[in-house]
Amino acid sequence: MLPTPSVRLVLALALPVLAQQGLHLVVSLSDSIIAGRLQDVSPEARLATLSLRCDAILAASQPTPGTTGLPAFVRTANNLSIAGSRQAAVQAAQTTAHYLAWAITSYTVVVTVGSTALVARFVGGRDLSLACDVLHQSLILAVIFGGILSTAGLAGGIDLILGTLNLQGDAARFAGQYLTVMVALLVPQVVESASIACLVGAGDTRTGLFIMIGVALINLPLAWGFAFGLGPLPALGFVGIALGTGLSHTLGCLAVLTVLVRGRFDLKLEWRRLRPRFELIVRLLRVSVPAAADSLSTVIGQFWFLSIVNQLQEVASAAHGIALRWEALGYLSGAAFGTAAMTLVGQNLGAGRPEMARRSGYLAFALGGSLMTFMGILFFVFAPTMFRISTLDENIVREGVPVLRLVAFAMPALAPVIIFTASLRGAGDTRVPVLFTWIGFFLIRIPLAYFLTKSVVSLGPLGQYAGLGLGLYGAWLAMFADLFVRGAFFVHRFVRGRWQSQKV
Repeated sequence: MLPTPSVRLVLALALPVLAQQGLHLVVSLSDSIIAGRLQDVSPEARLATLSLRCDAILAASQPTPGTTGLPAFVRTANNLSIAGSRQAAVQAAQTTAHYLAWAITSYTVVVTVGSTALVARFVGGRDLSLACDVLHQSLILAVIFGGILSTAGLAGGIDLILGTLNLQGDAARFAGQYLTVMVALLVPQVVESASIACLVGAGDTRTGLFIMIGVALINLPLAWGFAFGLGPLPALGFVGIALGTGLSHTLGCLAVLTVLVRGRFDLKLEWRRLRPRFELIVRLLRVSVPAAADSLSTVIGQFWFLSIVNQLQEVASAAHGIALRWEALGYLSGAAFGTAAMTLVGQNLGAGRPEMARRSGYLAFALGGSLMTFMGILFFVFAPTMFRISTLDENIVREGVPVLRLVAFAMPALAPVIIFTASLRGAGDTRVPVLFTWIGFFLIRIPLAYFLTKSVVSLGPLGQYAGLGLGLYGAWLAMFADLFVRGAFFVHRFVRGRWQSQKV
């Protein structure tokens, strides 16, 4: 018999995930700090740096102002400008890489959501053999879908995406190098995610925490080491961040598979059972494919949104990325309680207790929404400090602080988008939420972003129209409006309760 949903039970499931999300944020912020202090390691950049130092020496050697000293000062100022431009390019590249890394996580939904929902249903109904079968089918799908995306990316998909996102010059070069490494090491990351998703469905959120602690502890020194060439590691610059991330997730994959071979929460990996069972694969995909369509629709909308931001300037793109990484404090807090809601909703529906499933969703929303609102207060108060931790460029700070303060007021609207989405996924209700995503992004956020960011909006044969020209702040105003509309939709969907009779 499952325990009655309570604050203590929700916290017991959510807090390990919250700690795990916190570790993810630490790694993300560490990567941002690396990018903010990284010099390009290409031969051209080394030559520019050497020229900068020589010019500084020449300029200092002139005891009195005069025409002989002027060229040195001019060249020094020019090289300083180049160095600043390169830093903005690195951080603009990291903004795009951050989006694409998040897109990869969204892509894993095609495996993870169905895995968590079905394992939770079978564990709730005490059918542990079927729960183990879901684990094995999930791992098979992880290898297949991870391999498909990895192959597509290395076969030219990365260049296609960067071109679509309007990323050019050094920023495009840095982002392309970063993503090549990430995509090459993608399969272990998807397998890691699928394994942890199955454990979450069984009610085990602690194993994922311990695995991610190990991943973070390995990732941090590897990223810094490969970026700057610490100890025996080569100095790879920006691409070193990706290599550290990819290698740490590969080790995390091996660790979680080792746990499953030994057995955990009635789930045990047995290699002889790793053969396709098409009836279970169909049930997995019936839940996961609509959820993946929802997540990938969000990815498309976010990429479109990013392409609008990238048309502004590299400083705006860099500020946008830093603000997103800090805003993740709120998003990931909600995601932790969403994971708890998904597990409890699925298990209670599997045990034939729909009212307890509803109570689980409301408890998770109350706790997670309160925490997200508190995070919003932190964003508003400490926005300047947060930006100065991430960059030395005051132009980026001035551009980014207002948008981070703006999104502070959107946290109450973002809470139902995240937590009720997870609750509905735990019930297997993954089809209707796709419509909410389409409305929010493609009817509200994207059109508003064009109107609010640009001074002139071109509609092709329909002519040109005046926009407000608010730049990056206008883009975040559009996001603000989208979150409030979608938040209202998800509250309405959960309160109506049709998901309680959903079959999976």
